[in-house]
Amino acid sequence: MSPAPDKAVYMGLPGVDYLMPRFKVALVLSTPVLLLSMGEMIPGLGRLLDPKVSGWLQLLLSAPVFLWCGMPFIRRWLASIRDRDANMFTLIVTGTGAAFFYSAIALIWGDAFPALLHGEHGLPLYFEAVAVTTTIVLLGQILEQRTHARTDSAIRALMELAPPLAHRLRGGAEEDVPVGDLATGDLMRVRPGEKIPVDGELAEGSSEVDEAMLTGEPIPVAKAVGDQVNAGTLNTTGSFVFRATRVGKDTVLAQIVRLVEEARESEAPIQRIADRVAEWFVPAVAAIALSTFAAWLWLGPDPKWVHALVSAVSVLVISCPCALGLATPVALVTGIGRGAQAGILVRNAEALERLAGAGTLLIDKTGTLTEGRPRVTGLHPAPGIDEHDLLGMAAAVEHPSEHPIARAIVATAITQGIAIPTCTEFRNTPGFGVSAAVCGKRVEVRRAASGIQPRPKDGDRASSLVEVFVDGGSIGTLVLADTIKDGARDAIAELHNLGLRIVVVSGDREGAVKAAAQELGIDEHHSECSPARKQEIVRGCRKRGEQVVFAGDGINDAPALAAADAGIALGTGAGIAIDSAGLVLMKDDLRVLARAIRLSRATMRIVRQNLFWAFFYNGMGIPVAAGVFYPFLGWQLNPMLAGLAMSMSSLSVVANALRLKRTRL
Repeated sequence: MSPAPDKAVYMGLPGVDYLMPRFKVALVLSTPVLLLSMGEMIPGLGRLLDPKVSGWLQLLLSAPVFLWCGMPFIRRWLASIRDRDANMFTLIVTGTGAAFFYSAIALIWGDAFPALLHGEHGLPLYFEAVAVTTTIVLLGQILEQRTHARTDSAIRALMELAPPLAHRLRGGAEEDVPVGDLATGDLMRVRPGEKIPVDGELAEGSSEVDEAMLTGEPIPVAKAVGDQVNAGTLNTTGSFVFRATRVGKDTVLAQIVRLVEEARESEAPIQRIADRVAEWFVPAVAAIALSTFAAWLWLGPDPKWVHALVSAVSVLVISCPCALGLATPVALVTGIGRGAQAGILVRNAEALERLAGAGTLLIDKTGTLTEGRPRVTGLHPAPGIDEHDLLGMAAAVEHPSEHPIARAIVATAITQGIAIPTCTEFRNTPGFGVSAAVCGKRVEVRRAASGIQPRPKDGDRASSLVEVFVDGGSIGTLVLADTIKDGARDAIAELHNLGLRIVVVSGDREGAVKAAAQELGIDEHHSECSPARKQEIVRGCRKRGEQVVFAGDGINDAPALAAADAGIALGTGAGIAIDSAGLVLMKDDLRVLARAIRLSRATMRIVRQNLFWAFFYNGMGIPVAAGVFYPFLGWQLNPMLAGLAMSMSSLSVVANALRLKRTRL
């Protein structure tokens, strides 16, 4: 398998290592610029500095923020002009650039401007809008870059599931060789506790293999000669020799890696509302500015070119999206903080945005809806045998074993207060069962014969039946099943109330999946799904126009989590699933998933409101800046009105976003 690509550039911007120093410098320099611009509002500060001195300090501090810290955005702006592709960067740099150069000209040659353009302290300056907007946009891009990097880490973790070395058998001797040197047909030995290096077929021996990374199911699968094994799965008990059938990029594990990579690459970055608005807002502002310049040059008073230039630039300045730069990040940061309080870790702001519009929830079964481990759900002793005797004998033999079924039987016996006898001569036969001497008798616990079926009261969810033998005679069977999690029923009911269609997608067998879906009232179910099949179902829903959320906790869920509009992992799940997801539920409680959806909807509602107010204030200011009211009221970029509009727009979006802190989830 080839290593995951190192994305040094994402969305046309350099990586975090390049952007972070610029953000730190911008943050340090922007803070004093903001304080200086607010001098008249801070008691005592306005009297300490002459307006001219304050202006020069703001210029010196904001110049490196705009020209150096914002250089990646300036390059994107140039590319958007060249390619005629208006986007958020076109809008941001056009506004901040006009504000910066206008403020610099006004500071240096302000005396040459008509007196009516001057306020109480001279011409208005907008250096703080330049510095603050650049800083906020840098922060947003860093957060986005880190999200992209997490997908790369998930891919690297998947590749590390396969061991680096394999025990190859050649000419009767065993040698350790790198997995990359293996070829189809090679024979390899795998010992207990080792991971399988490539896909293959058992040629000698038997064992039980933990295939949870592929199926999500916790119970190891018995393997005998002729059975298939897959790279990255774990050999739990016996030693065996297998013949390689698929190596390198052809293994199932390599295909999972490829699925995650394709999901990331094929999924275009979300088209933000600001980008969509920029498609018409940028050309509209440019057209208004040009029309303003022409109108003043033709109809304005002398000096015509000064009035025309000031009015045209003022249109660009007043449209500087300071509030727009705050609208989305402030709401998202507040929403992310509120989510953390409720046990929701938002790792990807885009996932939070997409979750708000989701209509279909695809959810894994094992470990998500169910406990993810077997429990004893039924005891059926033979005639004349007491249930406690049956469970006690089984627990005595299973006590030395680390098998999930063994742990479940022992835990049930302890819970019921049964004294577990000591066993000797313990023997484990992979794929068959265990045996030991207990109280002078030979006791065996093995998988029930294929003809034995769960009883009606046991339900279809029974995942395993084991039979107990004493001196060769059966004394009864134990039924083990993966049980529904506490709170799962309430969670499904809440999610239905939120308008979601819910589909179970599981690697487990049909009977178990169908029973769990019926018990929880779930709309649809799919069983025996491989990682590729899970991702295929996600993509099928998206092709039908559905906005899809996938919730899971296993390695086998990683491709589906990456392909969904929003992937949600349980914090108790596999690290690779968490790395592939946009949101993580820190509590092992599905009701938190309903809270996450309510949080996302509340956050996006606030974002839309903020964007409305940001453009509303800009829209109010543009006609004033263009001089529409000059013939009637003599207004030409009244600094008080312009300053009030910009301050009000910023304050309104911040105050509105803070309401998320009080949102009930």
